[in-house]
Amino acid sequence: MQGVRCLPLPSNTDRDLLTIPTNSNPVPSRRRGPRALTIDAGEETPESRIGRLIREHPVVIFARPGCCMCHVMKQLLAAVGSHPSVIEVEEGEIGVFASTGMPALFVGGTPVGGIEGLMRLHLSGRLVPRLRDLGVM
Repeated sequence: MQGVRCLPLPSNTDRDLLTIPTNSNPVPSRRRGPRALTIDAGEETPESRIGRLIREHPVVIFARPGCCMCHVMKQLLAAVGSHPSVIEVEEGEIGVFASTGMPALFVGGTPVGGIEGLMRLHLSGRLVPRLRDLGVM
C-alpha cells in the first residue's frame, strides 16, 4: 500500500500492527530498525486524553499494563471479528476510570464496562449488531 507504513505495537504477538499514514516523500533516516511512535499532546489532562482516545477509536479497551482480563476481552472481540485498540493507562490516569473500573471497554464512545459488561452484551446478542453498526466488523 503506497503512503501507509505498518509499525509493530509493543505486545506479545507480531500480529498487532498500527497503520499510520505517511507522506509521499519520507525523510531518509540513518537509524535502522523500528522507531517508536510518539504523539506530542502538549498539556493535555488525563481526562481530556482519555476522552479524545474514546472519540478516536470505535472499540477501545483501557487497561493496566499486563492485565490478563484485557487479553480475554481482546480475544472475545477478535473471535467475533473485531479488533479493538488497547491502551495501557499510566498510573495518573487510572483515577479517570473510578466509575467503570479497569479494564474498561468503550464501544462507539459508550462505556460497556469490564469483562462482565462485555460478556453481558455478547450473551444478550447485542454485541455483534452494535459492532456492525459501527463498521468495525
